[in-house]
Amino acid sequence: MAIKKVLITGASRGIGLAIANKLANQYELILHATNEQSFTTPIPNSSIISADFSDPEQVTVFCKRLKKEHGDELYAIINNAGVTLDNSIIFQSEKDIDKMLNVNLKAPIMICKTAMKIFNVRKKGVIINVGSVIGETGNAFQSIYAATKAGLVAFSKSLAKEAAALNDEHEIRVLSIAPGFIATDMTSKLPEVEKQKYFNAIAAKRYGKVEEVAELVSFLLSEQSAYINGTNIHINGGLF
Repeated sequence: MAIKKVLITGASRGIGLAIANKLANQYELILHATNEQSFTTPIPNSSIISADFSDPEQVTVFCKRLKKEHGDELYAIINNAGVTLDNSIIFQSEKDIDKMLNVNLKAPIMICKTAMKIFNVRKKGVIINVGSVIGETGNAFQSIYAATKAGLVAFSKSLAKEAAALNDEHEIRVLSIAPGFIATDMTSKLPEVEKQKYFNAIAAKRYGKVEEVAELVSFLLSEQSAYINGTNIHINGGLF
C-alpha cells in the first residue's frame, strides 16, 4: 500500500493536536508548529517541520522542505495554524495586522501553491483549510481575523474550480471548514462575559470539542467524502 502523508499546520495544541491524534494511525503525518519544543508529547508516525508563519521567508523555506522531503508521498494538507490579535481597528498596529494576514492567509496560500504543484502532476490530493464562523458572521474587535478567515473560504472555493480547469479528469479536492466556539486553550482565556455571550448564541447549548472537529477532518480525508468539494462546512452547534 502506498504511503499517504498528511501535513497538519498548527499541530502542537488545540484543534491541530486533536486532528494529529485522530489521524496518527491512519496516515504518516508531517506536523508543523512555530518551534519543535511546542510538542510536549510525541505523536506516533510523524515528523516535524517548524516555522514561524508570520515571517514570509520562513514560509518559503518551509514550502521548499515540504516539497523536497515529502512531495512524492504527500496526500493531503490541513492548513490549521492561525492567530487572532483582538483589538479595535482604530488601535490595531500594522505589525499585528501583518501577522494575522501572514499566518492566517498568506502562509496557507503559499502552502496550497506548493501542494497544488504536487497534486496537479498526480491529479490527486486533498486540501482542507480551517476557517472560522467569524469569517461569516464577523465580530467586533476581530475585523482583521474575520477578513483572513473569509478570504480563506473564498480562496478554497476558487482553488477547487482551478483544479478542475487544469485537469479534465482528476481527484483533487479543496475544502474549508468553519469551526464555531470550540473549547481550546485559546478560547479558555476569553473573559467570562464574552464566553457567556457565545454560549447564549449556540443552539446546541454547549461548546464544541476539538475531537469533533478532528472527526470531521478525518471523514473529509476519506474516500467516503469523495464527492464533497469546493465548499465550506460549518461545525458550530448552530452559532450564527
